[in-house]
Amino acid sequence: MPQTTPTHPSPDTVLFENLRKVFGFREFRPNQERIVRAILGGQDVFAVMPTGGGKSLCYQLPAVVLEGTCMVISPLIALMKDQVDGARANGIRAAFLNSSQSPEEGAAVMRDLLSNSLDLLYVAPERFTRDHFRDMLSRVSLSMAVIDEAHCISEWGHDFRPDYLSLSDLVTFFPDLPVCAFTATATHRVQEDILGKLALRNPLVVRASFDRPNLHYDVRFKEGADAQIVGLLKEHCGKAGIIYRTSRKSVNDTAAMLKAKGFRALPYHAGLSDDERKQNQEAFIRDEADVIVATIAFGMGIDKSNIRFVIHADLPRSIENYYQETGRAGRDGESAHCTLLFAQGDIPKVRFFIDSMLDETERGRALAALSKVISFASTSVCRRRTLLEYFGETYPGDNCNSCDICLGTREVVDCTREAQMLLSAIVRTEERFGATHLVDIVTGSANQKIREFGHDRLKTYGVGKEHDKKYWRRLVDELLAQQVINKSEGLYPTLYLLPKAVRILKNEEQLEIVRVVDKKKAKFSRAAPSTAQPQGDKELFDLLRSLRKQIADEQGIPPYVVFSDRSLHEMAATLPKTGEELLTVSGVGEVKLDRYGRQFLQVIQRHISDHP
Repeated sequence: MPQTTPTHPSPDTVLFENLRKVFGFREFRPNQERIVRAILGGQDVFAVMPTGGGKSLCYQLPAVVLEGTCMVISPLIALMKDQVDGARANGIRAAFLNSSQSPEEGAAVMRDLLSNSLDLLYVAPERFTRDHFRDMLSRVSLSMAVIDEAHCISEWGHDFRPDYLSLSDLVTFFPDLPVCAFTATATHRVQEDILGKLALRNPLVVRASFDRPNLHYDVRFKEGADAQIVGLLKEHCGKAGIIYRTSRKSVNDTAAMLKAKGFRALPYHAGLSDDERKQNQEAFIRDEADVIVATIAFGMGIDKSNIRFVIHADLPRSIENYYQETGRAGRDGESAHCTLLFAQGDIPKVRFFIDSMLDETERGRALAALSKVISFASTSVCRRRTLLEYFGETYPGDNCNSCDICLGTREVVDCTREAQMLLSAIVRTEERFGATHLVDIVTGSANQKIREFGHDRLKTYGVGKEHDKKYWRRLVDELLAQQVINKSEGLYPTLYLLPKAVRILKNEEQLEIVRVVDKKKAKFSRAAPSTAQPQGDKELFDLLRSLRKQIADEQGIPPYVVFSDRSLHEMAATLPKTGEELLTVSGVGEVKLDRYGRQFLQVIQRHISDHP
């Protein structure tokens, strides 16, 4: 009998079979396939990909296909467990080593590593610096080394960490393995700095678009922040969200206020005990709290995919911070809202932190970053276009249809005449008074201070009576933001003119401001994300969500690790009746089908029976 030669599946077949069976996807997202193929070919990679762009699959898929263990270096100890839970839910042999483990837990991971029983190992950068850990690595079969959050290696990055500098040894320590670096936020300057420090060998460099089409951007004038926050939470009732505040006190106050009003809100900041911080983060991740009120200490360590809104109730410190913090919303590709509440009164709070910096270069850099944030909040140009331009990218369309400017919820108004009234009042009072007094002059206030200084006899007294004081305070903020005027330092700051003010007074330049439009006049949002899926039956989605929570609690994992919101929406829309049909749902691989499929199919079948 002639012998038949066994046929081996082609590399392409292996690649796409693992993509489908392990991760539950039929196709790659933009840039993923190029990166995966480069790694499988042994090439170094540097990739800038926005949050939600599928970075983890770029190294997890090769980790499954290749022999040996992929070592991932990440600064986010709190995130490691979630990443490992997510990988294990897909059937990947994954573990982490960090300071949160007991000696026994760490020893068990080391045994698995030395016996080549791991596809993925997450470690902190500090561990890689230890000689005994490096010695141990030399006895292990590794497939590649990955640096996550690579912007931490750059002194120009928004989150520079000195311990990351040791990672410049990676290419010499692993001369025969691909070394890959990933980050979600890097300007071109940061990118060049990272490439220089890591000295990657002929790397594939991928700079994906920074556009997050599923995110809606909205900037609102801050007045009565508590009431505005409550209003926004009512718009997103029962959905997961993050509220960022500048100080620990404002975090505590906002969280307490929301709790008193019946919202499931918890605080998170560095002043809480480790246990309380951990408990609050766990409650949020497990859908036991809807809202986390946090300082910027929160967010780096979470991988929650179903965050539907982010509110900045205070001014972020830089565009990078803003982009990264808003980027925690909508990681599952579903629509999410990002709202920034902005008032000039926030600027001194940020300046306080900046002025306390001892390093003059660092202080100058922070002031420049703050200036760009103020410009972003004050602009009348598409928010998406402004964000992308910051990262060196041009938005191709004329209208993004998903920011307050493009949707017509804001309009540009010529306020040159009113600006001239206010500027004239500053000139006639010899630049010796603050905003409150100047507003009193133009609105014709009869208070004693006005009469004492004789300012009721000025030509500008009462010229702005047609507008209320709130209008004039907003105009002062706008003139400050557009660098028409400036505010002096000290306990009683006064307003003084800048060169642009003289041009406005001489009618050589106009002043335009952005204001909120009546809701009836605003366009209806067409901002459905390009990746959006059919939403399906709301009642069925809620039933599937309850089942997901029940399973997650039983297994001690976050609900989104079982299935993402996107997967549940697709189930509710397509109503799969068999395991084969369930496998066609995005995010359902063979391991998850085997573990959870029967229960989800039962709920879908019962719902169909109840609603024939």
